[in-house]
This record gives sequence, structure tokens and C-alpha cells, in this order.
Amino acid sequence: MPTPHNSANPGEIAKTVIMPGDPLRSKYIAENFLDDYKLVSEVRNIYAYTGSYKGKQISIMASGMGMPSMGIYCYELYKQYNVENIIRVGSCGSYTPGLNLFDIVLSTTVYSEGNYALTFNNEDCHFVESNSELNNIILNKSKELNIDVISGNTLCTDCFDLYIRDIDKFMDRIPKNFNPLTAEMEAFSLLYTAKVLNKKACCLMSVVDSKYIDNIVTIEERQTALDNMIKLALESALDI
Repeated sequence: MPTPHNSANPGEIAKTVIMPGDPLRSKYIAENFLDDYKLVSEVRNIYAYTGSYKGKQISIMASGMGMPSMGIYCYELYKQYNVENIIRVGSCGSYTPGLNLFDIVLSTTVYSEGNYALTFNNEDCHFVESNSELNNIILNKSKELNIDVISGNTLCTDCFDLYIRDIDKFMDRIPKNFNPLTAEMEAFSLLYTAKVLNKKACCLMSVVDSKYIDNIVTIEERQTALDNMIKLALESALDI
């Protein structure tokens, strides 16, 4: 049944959801990749679409920004709409000089110093792993499509990393030997919620800024220039 945050009717959300953060990216994916798509929810302008990709029903729904927003939407998808798999397709910042703008990264383990797990589930947990089955499907599909993917650890921050007042002090608090490749703001709550509810989730990201590169991706590019990542997620969904 509809929730306070999602007006889709029962049966209007597919078992597999591709989940960008940006509502406009959700709209872009539906319009450019899906057949016979339908807008099934637009509560708070968080657009959700369901359509067909190469004959398979797929839903695209935005999560908004940050762990609390992602936590609301993924929980309701899993719990109220019986979604089984969520593939996050998002943007990230690079924390290693080896990554370039638009490189695609697949999260393995995500670390958050926040208290999402404690608040949600009374567990003092700060590490969570991506679903290995989904990750393996994506890695195999990337080889088939000849799309380069780098796997590695991800920081999930409570603050947009470019705005952190003292990044060195922040990095000093990161557990030793974690060696993050990237930072973003939603993956921990998605993966942890999936773990608690016995569902599946993973996180694909494209690099849009880096502490080692002066340039950053424009607003327009953040919405529309991530087609390889989107294609990889959709093609992987066919094998789920």
C-alpha cells in the first residue's frame, strides 16, 4: 500500500530497483532507457518510474541525498513494496590519485562514523558489505560489456565531503588499513537496511570530483553523463 513517502500502488514497483540520488537522474534514466515507462510516484518530487528494459520489468526511483533520505526510501521499498534488489547508481568523490573523472567504482565495504545502525537497529555498527551476489553479477557483466569497473572501499559521510572543515582530521579518524577509494553519502544506510531486512543491495558510482583533480563535473553532467554506469546497472539487472 502507499506510504507517506511513496504513492505507488501495490504491484507498481518491480522486484529490482535502480536507485540514483537525483530525481532528475531518475527521470533521465526512465526516458532514455526504459520502454513503456510510467511515473508511479512523485511524492516530494522524488520520482519513481516502472517500465521495461529488454523485456524485464525494472523500477527507477530516486533516494534523495544523505543516509536518512536513502534509509526512508529503501526501507519502504523493501518492506512495503516487496522489492528484493536495489542497485544504487550514484556519484562519488575520489580519495585516491588513481581514479579519474567518470571512472566507475563498485563498493565492496562501506564505512560510516555515523549512528544510522545504532538509531535504526540498536547496533553499534560502522562497517557493512555490499551483497556479493549482486557485485559478482555486475563484475561479470562489466567484462561482457567491456566497461571498466574498479572495486574498493567507500566512505559514507554525514557531510558533503568537499565541505568538511578539516579533511585531515576526518581522515585520521578512519580506521587504519581501510584505504577508501571513494566517498559518498547514501550507501551505508542502503546496505545496512538491506542486511537487516534480508534483502540485497549494492552500490555503483561514477567519480565526479577528486581531491587530486582540480576540475569537477558540472550539474548537467551529473544528471546525464553517466550512461555507462546506468547501462551496466540495467544490463546487470537482467541477470538478477
